[in-house]
Amino acid sequence: MKRRAWLTLGAVVLGGGGVVTYAVASPSQDPGATGRAKRPVKVYDLALKGSTSGKRELPRTQTKQFSMLGVSWTGATKHLHGTAQVRTRSIDTGAWTAWKDLEADADPLENPEAGVRGASEPLWVGPSDGVEVQVVHKNGSASSGLPKGLEVNLVDPGVATDAETKAKPAAYVVQASSTESASPTDTSTPTDTGTPLVAPTDSASPSDTSSPSTSASPGASASPAPTVPTPPPSTVPEPPITSRAGWGADESLSPDPSEYNADVKAVFVHHTDGTNNYSCADSASIVRGIYAYHTQTNGWNDIGYNFLVDKCGTIFEGRKGGVDLPVLGAHTYGWNRESAGIALLGEFSTTGATDAALTSVARIASWKLGQYNADPASTVKLTAGATQTNYFGTGYTAGSQYTFNRISAHRDGFNTQCPGSSLYAQLPKIRTWASGPVQDLKVTSLSGAALSGTTYYTKGAITAKWSASTPSSLISKVELLVDGKAMASASGTATSVGATLPVGTHTVAVRATHQSGKTTTSAALNVVAETTAPTFTTAPKLSLRTGTVNTTAVPVTLGWKATDNAALKSVSLLTPTTATFGPTTTSSSRTATSGTASAWSMKAYDYAGNTGTSSASFTPMILQETSATKSGTWTARSSSSYLGGKSYSSGSKGASLTWTFTGRSASWVVSRATTSGQAYVYVDGVKVSTVDLKSATTQYRQAIWTKSWSTSAKHTVKIVVVGTTGRPTVTTDGLVYIK
Repeated sequence: MKRRAWLTLGAVVLGGGGVVTYAVASPSQDPGATGRAKRPVKVYDLALKGSTSGKRELPRTQTKQFSMLGVSWTGATKHLHGTAQVRTRSIDTGAWTAWKDLEADADPLENPEAGVRGASEPLWVGPSDGVEVQVVHKNGSASSGLPKGLEVNLVDPGVATDAETKAKPAAYVVQASSTESASPTDTSTPTDTGTPLVAPTDSASPSDTSSPSTSASPGASASPAPTVPTPPPSTVPEPPITSRAGWGADESLSPDPSEYNADVKAVFVHHTDGTNNYSCADSASIVRGIYAYHTQTNGWNDIGYNFLVDKCGTIFEGRKGGVDLPVLGAHTYGWNRESAGIALLGEFSTTGATDAALTSVARIASWKLGQYNADPASTVKLTAGATQTNYFGTGYTAGSQYTFNRISAHRDGFNTQCPGSSLYAQLPKIRTWASGPVQDLKVTSLSGAALSGTTYYTKGAITAKWSASTPSSLISKVELLVDGKAMASASGTATSVGATLPVGTHTVAVRATHQSGKTTTSAALNVVAETTAPTFTTAPKLSLRTGTVNTTAVPVTLGWKATDNAALKSVSLLTPTTATFGPTTTSSSRTATSGTASAWSMKAYDYAGNTGTSSASFTPMILQETSATKSGTWTARSSSSYLGGKSYSSGSKGASLTWTFTGRSASWVVSRATTSGQAYVYVDGVKVSTVDLKSATTQYRQAIWTKSWSTSAKHTVKIVVVGTTGRPTVTTDGLVYIK
């Protein structure tokens, strides 16, 4: 029999003069004296009363602290054909929540013992101190159509671990002593649920979960194994599991010995219902609450699930008896004898579970099934322990065999929405992750190498990075394959590995080994390892080009030619200024400072990272018109627009100017206008061009004609006035050459 703490009534005078009654455990203790001390789990049971509207209810009632609740009734085989709704008041904010539905289609017992109750699934609501409940028959008939002994069961999970004593504020620590309770009643005068907080009657009493409960397990269809079996090894590693001691289980609530199956043929996935907005720091409290609810409200001999998983991926040991043993659970009606049950904390009808939670379900499922050499992605025949119909309308007959996925859902075996449609849709992902091989494996980058087209180039040292959709905790190792052979390896949680390739052409891929031993190899990459530096077949060279000439900026063309034995990537100009060019570019328009020798240094890069350099020095020189040898009539002109402020002008046919220099490129600099004439250009005594100086706009210091040679040598450039009819004048500003 359950032990319960009596409720006494207290009163609070409201500001408007009204009095609100509330339930208080007696004798009370000073909360300030306990501070952040540990406190035991408590379950408080408040009876629901009938009303003229044909429902059972509990008006708004102030209570001791609780964080989980559910509705239970007399008779473990009775069903609640209706809707049970609750609303609670937050301790932190004092606000009341909206109405929340309880999941009332919980699995029944096949062979219930005396005193075991029917109950909804528990609902986690967080720290609360007030509750309101209403239960309505599905066809709206009188409350007599509902099961007897309806009560709301409030669970305070207490504070059990050292981590929780640090996390919980002192205001949360309130304890109550225990005495035997009065039996719950089913009838009372109808109460208006819209009124302020109302006190429960004497028949509503809290129960102290520190005492043992009756022993029962839903779905027990055959006699359990009488002895403790030897745990078999698994084909995959055991994941980290928080023990019962780790989440603060009070073992006095489960005094009966554990019962064992012969093996684990399948795993059924559940959800616990309730909020998904809990903090993972509260997960242990939620597990303790479910444990107390199953033992003290349902009257079972232990928590029903074999394992529980929170949204952060923490795995909790559920039913006692050894995580590595086939412990008989109480989770899936008619199928407990050959399976294990894993429950995710939360509700997943419209929202899917986190990847962290799915990963842990895959790990615990594959480990348990691996103990019996079962592939999580396969199917198995299970023997029905009860005659029933599941959520999809599939009928089962006790004693007959039916095919199930090794990882199935609660709804596959029983008529329930559990584990929610969204989580149900994620089961294929769980099976794939649990079974292997690794999915969507690909190399995402190859550091130390550069891609050109479809080939990577490297000097030798590379680091391959990869990704996969399978969680890394399910991967044993990843190997770097060079030409199909493993050259380096890393743990499954790594995301990269390095190696040095020998010179030559290779294929590079990664191979991931799932914890099951199955392997996956990524698509191979083509990689060339080479150490030959690029070369300049044509060293940097400077030649004059047309454009505007200044004493500090002479227009020039920089030319070069770089090659590589594998793949040239780029060429950079390092001095006297900087620029970067593509692999096929061989020239660039630049400017150079006249009268100053400048080193034009360049570096060529290949895709492997090898480099080669080349440099040459050039000096642009300006020869003023005054340094030329004159023939015929020339007139000196002055203007700041001319080079050096002066120029020569002539309209006399045959007048000439001759410059002599030693260099490898030359350009003639003139002034241009609409009235400008023409001139012949002679190089080393040979006429090479007729140049027309006419321009629609007036322009000064224009390099109008250029000539370059492959090497530096002594040359003469002579310009002769043509004497063009109507516009004979030629104005010259000098000659520029490069030495």
